[in-house]
Amino acid sequence: MPETNPFVGLRNRLLQALALNAPGAQSVRVHRWRGVEIGENVWIGHQVLLEGSYPELIHIGNNVTISIRATIIAHFRESRGVWMEDDVFVGPCVCILPAVRLGKGCVVTAGSVVTSSVAPMTVVQGNPARPVAKCGVPMLLKTTTKEFIRSLVPIR
Repeated sequence: MPETNPFVGLRNRLLQALALNAPGAQSVRVHRWRGVEIGENVWIGHQVLLEGSYPELIHIGNNVTISIRATIIAHFRESRGVWMEDDVFVGPCVCILPAVRLGKGCVVTAGSVVTSSVAPMTVVQGNPARPVAKCGVPMLLKTTTKEFIRSLVPIR
């Protein structure tokens, strides 16, 4: 388990409070200052909660979008870490629990609770989140909604 220095914990909590309401979704410096590993071209929405106590357990790849009010919990007892590979899209109000890996290009729909890892290029939804489709293109800022929807193949 990472060090439990009370001053480090207080610093992380103060920076998290600042990050919750700081303007600019692409200004992720506050999360980096807390120890979250963040790739390039990452968009983190308003009021996103990234692990209060051990932010260094979160790894975010390149071209990742984390929508408004998502919550990422990276530790609980022996379960530790959240890994988001490149091109991941996390919808609004999603909750991601510890020991989860989100595969390259996967999409987590709004309000889902992710309790287990998600395969690459897979759309998941629900509580707990379950695969509902495979996607042919990642849901990036440059991808149109029409193009993304056309590429979906339902999982039966």
